[in-house]
Amino acid sequence: MLKVLVVEDEEMIRKGIVLAVDWAALDCMVVGEAANGEEGLAAAQRLEPSLIITDLKMPKMDGLEMIRQLREKGNNAYVIILTAYDSFSYAQTAIRLGAVDFLLKPFHDGELEQAVMALRQRMEEKKKVSTETWAPDTGLKKGDKSKYVLQAMDYIGEHYANPNISVGEIAENLGISEGHLSHLFKKETDDTLLHYLTRYRIHKAMELLKDCRLRVYEVAEQVGYRDITYFSATFKKMVGVSPSEYQDIS
Repeated sequence: MLKVLVVEDEEMIRKGIVLAVDWAALDCMVVGEAANGEEGLAAAQRLEPSLIITDLKMPKMDGLEMIRQLREKGNNAYVIILTAYDSFSYAQTAIRLGAVDFLLKPFHDGELEQAVMALRQRMEEKKKVSTETWAPDTGLKKGDKSKYVLQAMDYIGEHYANPNISVGEIAENLGISEGHLSHLFKKETDDTLLHYLTRYRIHKAMELLKDCRLRVYEVAEQVGYRDITYFSATFKKMVGVSPSEYQDIS
């Protein structure tokens, strides 16, 4: 059973994670919660959790510094990051510090459970393969593969507004094959590059729609959609309301 520590400064989100998730069904148990990095650091040292679920931007000590200090103290707990796009660069650094996954706020019902289940699957796979090499047939080390995944994320962050962006274009920019990049990205993030691109665009659209001066078609164009009908349908599927409805309630 995984012992879970939840570190999140927004009480409603923290309580929602602690109380709304069926942890027993995931073979997990929440052993503690903390409202900032300082509390999280102390709780992690005291409770020795197997998994830490943490926000990045928090008062007193942010999640990144908490993870860094835990690693310096020899704590190797698995870490799942909760982050918004304005702290995306921090999330990348957290991955370099050994975070196994990250969820983009606002995340939807079931996404956290999927992340935990994906972690369990990786833990099982880890038992079956060498801890040094993830892909013996290619000779690539985990760090090498993470580099490509992070570079792909960087590329999307810089070019998401381009309606013609494709997996092939990203792979060519990184100097590896499209199939190889797709495989690495899926294995390390449990998501496809195209779905990640869509999520990135929709979250950017959510930020832009808070500016009531922008029209929906303008937002669609700024996040890489030429077809406003397709944009609206995609937005509603992911967010639960249409772009105009979201703009009205923001």
